[in-house]
Amino acid sequence: MERKYPNLCKPITIGNVTFRNRMFGAPMGGTDITADCTIGPKSTAFYELRAKGGAASVTVSECVVHPETEGSHMYHLDLQTVGSLASFTYTADAIRRHGAIASVELSHSGQYAGTYLTDKNRKQGLAQWGASEGVRPDGLPVKELTQELIDDIVASYGTCAGLAKRAGFEMIMVHGGHGWLINQFLSPHFNKRTDKYGGPLENRVRFAQEVLDSVREAVGPGFPIEFRMSGSELFEGGYNLEDGVEIARAVESRVDLIHVSAGTYQTGFGITHPSMFLPHGCNVYLAAEIKKHVSVPVATIGGLNDPAEMEEIIASGKADVVEMARALLADPELPKKVMANRDEDIIKCLRCFTCMAERAMTATRRCTVNPLIGREMDGTEVTPSLSPRKVLVAGGGPGGLKAAMTAAKRGHEVILCEKSGQLGGILKGEQALPFKYEMYELGVTLGKLAKDAGVDIRLNTPVTREYVEKEAPDALIIAVGSEPVVPPIPGLEGNNVVVVNDYYLEKEKVGDSVVVLGGGLAGCEAAIHFAQEGKPVHLVEMRKELAPDANIRHRPIMLREIEKSGIQVHTGYKGLSVSAEGVVCADADGNEHMIPGSTVICALGQRPRKDLVEELMDCAPHVATIGDCVKASTITTAIYQGYHAALDI
Repeated sequence: MERKYPNLCKPITIGNVTFRNRMFGAPMGGTDITADCTIGPKSTAFYELRAKGGAASVTVSECVVHPETEGSHMYHLDLQTVGSLASFTYTADAIRRHGAIASVELSHSGQYAGTYLTDKNRKQGLAQWGASEGVRPDGLPVKELTQELIDDIVASYGTCAGLAKRAGFEMIMVHGGHGWLINQFLSPHFNKRTDKYGGPLENRVRFAQEVLDSVREAVGPGFPIEFRMSGSELFEGGYNLEDGVEIARAVESRVDLIHVSAGTYQTGFGITHPSMFLPHGCNVYLAAEIKKHVSVPVATIGGLNDPAEMEEIIASGKADVVEMARALLADPELPKKVMANRDEDIIKCLRCFTCMAERAMTATRRCTVNPLIGREMDGTEVTPSLSPRKVLVAGGGPGGLKAAMTAAKRGHEVILCEKSGQLGGILKGEQALPFKYEMYELGVTLGKLAKDAGVDIRLNTPVTREYVEKEAPDALIIAVGSEPVVPPIPGLEGNNVVVVNDYYLEKEKVGDSVVVLGGGLAGCEAAIHFAQEGKPVHLVEMRKELAPDANIRHRPIMLREIEKSGIQVHTGYKGLSVSAEGVVCADADGNEHMIPGSTVICALGQRPRKDLVEELMDCAPHVATIGDCVKASTITTAIYQGYHAALDI
């Protein structure tokens, strides 16, 4: 067949291993790391899903090579712990049996040991070892590694690599980026040593070279070694891209693939893992420059999820391989869909950081758009129903669409009614914010997939009790969503006021300056958008802090965006009245202030449409309520509940 993306779909041989395409699954931490730091069965299923979806390789992250100096609760691989080698063997087998190459990332966090502990207080009891003595930003002291410990750590990389090969892994990734130990030796910011490991770059790269030599000795010639590095640390005092090129040249004879990422622990989470406020592919230039100077293949990574963009990267020679992590959580079948010319069916990553926030909060995984993630052992196949039913879904938002397409896949006769003329529910409004456009696209894609699954979609069709009685379904899924909160503030009904949900319909009403009334997630993101357009923006919030409803990964990135955008923030301010000049607010002491702006954006939250729920609750033998009509919440909740509501019929 003729491939729509021939370069992306072309196999590549690295070392003595041939990979089926150029789409690699980047390292992602698992979902059930046991108390003994082995790979639990849920994590095995988690990695296997990526292999089933067509990725050329799937990398297990992170295997700590030297627990004596790195006490983080991550994977360990040794012969002393019962079940350790077996857990890696089962995982490698689960990946390989679907045609993907199993890889494992060997790592040491150095002075950042304990970063991934759910109980952050436990970091206090860990020994923090680094390239040089110092103090971490959080105040924990760091001890300088001795030559004896360096030799022991170097040897441990080889030991783990040899065991991984025995377990069935066919590639090793050595993590040399992101501020972890190898990067700490490479970085002039961290490395203040005066021995053979410090000073000029040829000394600072020595530890990485010794590690790679140890791994090579353990795995033998031809066995692929991938070196993950930051092309630039991207902060003052760190190394730059010119240094990154020299580092790559210094290790290329020892590796088979150079994986170029970006940033370090110092630069913040949203650089290494590009946030929605950054362009897709913003870090590709680092790999493109390094590729000009080395003879081995180069991989790139960072917020990539569009096949057309990835095809151009390979076709133009910027990189030989593209790696994805979050994109393959959102849609594990992305590579399979690309190979089959079905790219319009890809459910794209929203870069919302739900996946990483969940890992930090509960030590599990969850994905906003994929209810399977972290729950793969519950079953990843939608099985046909033995007793097909007639199902009516009220509401065409993300929850309703997910419920409808899932029910249709099970063989039910499904009708979905949407009261407006367009599917997507609350996601329709996101088309007006460029950095959230993929949320709008999610509604479009789910609508296509529902239609392809055979759902009878009826637009401009509100669901009433009479309508349900006429259709007489066996099951009714109520997904009627929420409505914006518009309190009785004088002037809030004026022509200079736009409800944030309706902004995409009323963009022409927004003037030269804006007051956003409501500093929750929606209000903050709207304020950022208007500031990016160059408008003066005031952001008013009654609570003491902004966006407590945002997840712990997205929130600090968003707050930094607000700060650098020049948005004037007023917390502890309550809106009293709206006029043509702006909003009169009262501060915590009751003093009144005029917050100026020609347009007021009302972003005061959502309330569930409980009146519609109550009307419809007894209209069918089986009734389920999902999403915002239960409690104003998130896309994650709506899709998860919609999926399982359909499975319950």
